[in-house]
Formats: sequence, structure tokens, C-alpha cells
Amino acid sequence: GLWEMTTKTDYDVLSRMALVPRVLEARGLDVTPSIQAKFKDSKFTKMVDILDVIYRDEIGHVKIGNYWFHYLCKDRNLDPILTFDALIKKHIGSKLRGPFNVEARLLSDFSQAELNYLDHTIYERS
Repeated sequence: GLWEMTTKTDYDVLSRMALVPRVLEARGLDVTPSIQAKFKDSKFTKMVDILDVIYRDEIGHVKIGNYWFHYLCKDRNLDPILTFDALIKKHIGSKLRGPFNVEARLLSDFSQAELNYLDHTIYERS
């Protein structure tokens, strides 16, 4: 989970920015709409509004992580996509769960090239 990845990446801020906001927090962006749909059909409809607040906050968190990830890649003369791929393989393995919420990830400053990378790499579909 989130805390485990935080400790796994304590050796390097670039690794942490690549994996905590861009993978784990971004996953929240991917799944929130489907969770909200389930609550809309339940007696807990207030959860839809609560999840809206969390969703908007997560967009900001992921956006900040993206900013610093790209800043550090540029500072170190690293290709962001190749670096992201290497860090996923090192810390997670070869699989991320999809589908990905393209709209929310664009709002969080994922580039189209990064979204294409996610979409064309072998990932699990939940």
C-alpha cells in the first residue's frame, strides 16, 4: 500500500514522486467514479459528495507529484517515461491495474505520451 511504498522509496525523492502520487494516489482517481456509481444506487448517497471532495483533492496531490517527478527527471537529464517504467518494474513488477481515468489524469498533468505509455503497456484490467 501507500505506506509500504513510502518506505520502499525512502532512498530517493524522484522514486517516491514517480510511485506514490503517480501510481498509488492516481489509482484513486481511476476507481472513484465507479465507487461513486455504487453509492448512488445505495442508501449511502451522501458518500458521493464526500468522494467528490476526496477526488478533487487527489487531482491536486497527483498534479503536485507529477510536477516534482518531471522537475527531477529534467534536473537529472532522465527521460520521464523510461524512468517511470524502470521504477515500476523495480518496485511493483510489470503490472499496474487499469483502466485508467484519462480525464482525471490529464487534469493531474499526465502528458498524452504518458497516457499512451500506460495504455500500450501490458497491464491488468480490473
